[in-house]
Amino acid sequence: MTVEPIQLTLYGKPDCGLCDELKEMLAELQSDSRFVLREQNILEDPAAYERYRSWIPVLEIEGGLLLYPPHSWEKLRSVLATSSRPLNDA
Repeated sequence: MTVEPIQLTLYGKPDCGLCDELKEMLAELQSDSRFVLREQNILEDPAAYERYRSWIPVLEIEGGLLLYPPHSWEKLRSVLATSSRPLNDA
């Protein structure tokens, strides 16, 4: 059975140490979980800035689940494992 990648969006900004830390964790987890990471710079999106400026880095999991800091390996692994979707092999 093939698993379709999960779509993740990381809301952050440049020169954000916590954002860089989360990206490093996700890079290491990518070998165990199939996902596509999209980064959204909140400084380029006024709505995202208003919503997340005090909370970055925020990770949005496809389907609308939002993960706020602090981020941990255990939480990320668990969410990625439960969010993976099988692809119908036809």
